[in-house]
Amino acid sequence: MAKLALAAGIPEDAIGAVVLRGDTILVSNAADTAMNPASTMKVVTTLVGLEQLGPAFRGRTELRSNGSIVGNVLKGDLILRGGADMDLNADALTHLLERLRSLGVRKVAGDLVLDRQLFQPARPDTGLPPFDEAPEAYYNVIPDALLLNMNMLYVELAANGRTLTASMLPELDKVDVKPALTLVDGDCTKWDAGWQPPTVERRGARLTVVLHGTFPRHCRKNVGLNVLDRDDYADRLVRATWQRLGGTIAGKTRTVDLATYTSTLAASAVAQGALGSDTPPPATPAEQTTLLAEHVSRALPELVRDMLKTSDNALARTLFLSLGSLQPDPLLGSRPLPAGERLAMLMAAHGPDKTVPATTAARAEQAIRQWLKEQQIDGNGIVFENGSGLSRTERIRPVQLAAVLRAGQTSPWLPEFQASLPIAAIDGTMRKRLKDSPAAGRARIKTGTLNGVVAVAGYVPDANGEECIVVAIVNHERAGNGVGRGIVDALIDWTASSSAGSAM
Repeated sequence: MAKLALAAGIPEDAIGAVVLRGDTILVSNAADTAMNPASTMKVVTTLVGLEQLGPAFRGRTELRSNGSIVGNVLKGDLILRGGADMDLNADALTHLLERLRSLGVRKVAGDLVLDRQLFQPARPDTGLPPFDEAPEAYYNVIPDALLLNMNMLYVELAANGRTLTASMLPELDKVDVKPALTLVDGDCTKWDAGWQPPTVERRGARLTVVLHGTFPRHCRKNVGLNVLDRDDYADRLVRATWQRLGGTIAGKTRTVDLATYTSTLAASAVAQGALGSDTPPPATPAEQTTLLAEHVSRALPELVRDMLKTSDNALARTLFLSLGSLQPDPLLGSRPLPAGERLAMLMAAHGPDKTVPATTAARAEQAIRQWLKEQQIDGNGIVFENGSGLSRTERIRPVQLAAVLRAGQTSPWLPEFQASLPIAAIDGTMRKRLKDSPAAGRARIKTGTLNGVVAVAGYVPDANGEECIVVAIVNHERAGNGVGRGIVDALIDWTASSSAGSAM
């Protein structure tokens, strides 16, 4: 590892590393230096999520109404209430609306109401600058409590030499795709070499997604785009799906107003106090609404497996925010924090009270820091932004990350946690790495990569089969082009080859 770093011109203090075998420190280099961990920060979010929310935790989406069904007409608004449901894709929406239709409803007389208020702010994406040059890419999706189909529009581009066609999924009401791409001679495997960020044109009620740049003249590709405003996206996906099922919505689409939401929370808090602290709070928005249909996500262990194997930022960020907004429920899977706590958080966001976290993210951070304290892990110097590692500001010391992994070894949910980690040379982000190493098929490693950052964190059995903890983080401008990966993989390989008495 040291030789590789020297050859690449990366100083030793740019590499933080820890290897533990039980209580024995096998390797320690800059282990107490705060570093950008990239996606290895997901290890913290995942383990705390499993410990705090439990393996039966599920996000929930609800269709509710403030009206009643008369004949085949819903005489009121149709409320789509977000509950951090990480499986809320187009198929799940179809099943929700099919259940509504099974109640006899054909026409919604009122509005379509979108309720994202579980997270505060309700739209964390609003006004944020793009993370990099590909804001339309899936890995850049910023979650909210009602993230429908991850806000992704999937476009199939097909060029036959002279013409280029574009088709989109899912079908959206009054949305078109215009491929304003120049066909060029080029390698289809490098189709994105001339790609430029798409734009959206609005003409009245119609939206057109315009694709820019170049595209190989003999090529077919599926491209995922996060370019539509999520209120537009939800509005048009719900309406298109409901139309396919033979239904209509007479009113407009609107979002839950924060003032209305806070007044509802106040009423819920009063009602909860009257009913007793053990009674679940009434649902929002408005206690008077009726539950028409619901969808629940897969259980948390299945979700974190998807999250860590592929290093899914949107899922990680949703889990992070769930720690600040939801609590486990033995029957429902999850339910919002008590109305009084949510109201206090909102009031703190607009007042002088500093004793209550003012945002969902701040409350999530508080929950993680409390867990660290309970595990007797020093949290000083850790910087949280979104819990996914897709951040320029998040920081953690290698020794702290190793301590989290060590706490995982005594967690009741260790099997679920380890099963979510990529297996060297087998799957996930480690599937092409360490194929000729004794770590292949044995090491379970979370990876992390950003510009100037390469990191790994996980469990590696040594030559005797004893499980070791390995953390390695490279923070240097020369870490790219496989250099940083070679350094951290060398440490994993050495650990897998080592035995008692080995020295690096």
